[in-house]
Amino acid sequence: MIKYFEFEKDIERIDQLIQNLELDEENNLSKIKKLNLEKNQIFEKIYTNLDPWQKVQVSRHNDRPHTIDYVSNIFEDIVYLHGDKKYADDSAIIGGFAKINNYSVIFMGTEKGNTMESRIKHNFGMAKPEGYRKAQRLAKLGEKFNLPIITFVDTAGAFPGKDAEERGQSESIASSILVFLNTKTPTISVIIGEGGSGGAIGIAAADKVLMLEHSTYSVISPEGCASILWRSTDFSQEAAKTLKLTSDDCNKYNIIDSIIPELPGGAHRNLNSQSEIVKKNILENIEILKAIPINELVKKRKQKYLNITSEI
Repeated sequence: MIKYFEFEKDIERIDQLIQNLELDEENNLSKIKKLNLEKNQIFEKIYTNLDPWQKVQVSRHNDRPHTIDYVSNIFEDIVYLHGDKKYADDSAIIGGFAKINNYSVIFMGTEKGNTMESRIKHNFGMAKPEGYRKAQRLAKLGEKFNLPIITFVDTAGAFPGKDAEERGQSESIASSILVFLNTKTPTISVIIGEGGSGGAIGIAAADKVLMLEHSTYSVISPEGCASILWRSTDFSQEAAKTLKLTSDDCNKYNIIDSIIPELPGGAHRNLNSQSEIVKKNILENIEILKAIPINELVKKRKQKYLNITSEI
């Protein structure tokens, strides 16, 4: 059963009414139709006026589609690749070869998992150094075979554990950013949920960064920011407003290139339709990037990130 947010009480009420009426659906079709229309109107009203903290909540919804969901719905002929050829296979980052329409591509992304078992397996989407080395390996394969690279970002951040730090977490993220900046093939990154800190940008230094409407992209989580600035997570909502982490904010400050609209109710209620919208945006951007000479593309990519740091 889907989880309702505090600001979705009216939706929950209507869903309960519809559920009761569906027990005798034949005699209640007109009432159900009317309630569904009312529900869609409320969805439209709520989801066009979400505040930053509410967007944080939506981006973290348990049922929000993850990388593996989009990969399964968007790509065909999927071949997963594993390991970094140095230490281990980090399941927090998945990737491999696939086809999208007539294009062969390299895909990769942070995967959080959907059940307790899969979340533990994928380390809740928090990659270790071997995960970023795997990402670098995949990026170099994309360059070698002249394949566009598509990345999906959904992570609270890189794994902060002692073992990850001992194996060079910071260096692996920095190296990953460098590889992506220099890769001589078109790159597209899609922020599908949380885009947290260096753990996100390690696979998001792309030619085109697209962001789902109710995703977040920030240097730190609201809770982490509140702990530093106010010494208490009680101020997380205030921190969310201060961080400018919404898609509108990121687009305004040229952190991303475009916003992918979400259907009313959020991506977690519309996986198939949302996947089609994401697929359409990816294809449009592949065609745009393919038309640009590769040396010019790499130059523009580097300048883009230099401009971000200089503006900040």
